[in-house]
Amino acid sequence: MPQKKLIVLSGAGVSAESGISTFRDSNGLWENHDVMEVATPEGWRKNRRLVLDFYNQRRKQALECQPNDAHKLLADLERYMEVQIITQNVDDLHERAGSSRVLHLHGELRKAQSSLDPKLIYNLDHWEIREGDKCAKGSQLRPFIVWFGEQVPMMVPAMELVQQADFLLVLGTSLQVYPAAGLIDFAPKASKKFLIDPNPPSNSLSKDFQIIPKSATEGMQIFSQLLLKELI
Repeated sequence: MPQKKLIVLSGAGVSAESGISTFRDSNGLWENHDVMEVATPEGWRKNRRLVLDFYNQRRKQALECQPNDAHKLLADLERYMEVQIITQNVDDLHERAGSSRVLHLHGELRKAQSSLDPKLIYNLDHWEIREGDKCAKGSQLRPFIVWFGEQVPMMVPAMELVQQADFLLVLGTSLQVYPAAGLIDFAPKASKKFLIDPNPPSNSLSKDFQIIPKSATEGMQIFSQLLLKELI
């Protein structure tokens, strides 16, 4: 019998419990920076040094943080089923916890890309991208991050994965950022759907979601038990 497939849509609420700040607070700032200054192509053109420094600090912060129990419980579920994580997070905490299938929708802090050719992507073995660091074609390296106003190249692969779900888990995301929030619409009607959120949205979910109103770590403990009962 083929393994059941769990598709996980994860967001900032998972990383927050490891000490990584959420992408954007209610005041529109990310680590006290206007997101339009550090997360848009316009911001990059206006002040490249600021953008590089901002992501260098985010990269350093992520390296100092450790996976939490939510990350570890997700990785542990691979013993029982196929687990595919689709994350809006740009850190590598899922991978460091042991998850083997992670698709990053919005890029990865531990990579750089050419500012000339987005297909030129490089793994970083350190935490800094400096002015003057160039790609093979001679252009400045930039963070491998999908900024506001840019296409999300991994959306189609993500949609195709969600269409295969036997179980769908939404974890640590408010489902407010599009196009990522629209991924739930591609889940099969027969799939069993769960949401872990201490403050679940009131009107953006269909009635077939089972709500676990807990933090990511607490919710994952409950979800793991529920899921294992489903598989017995």
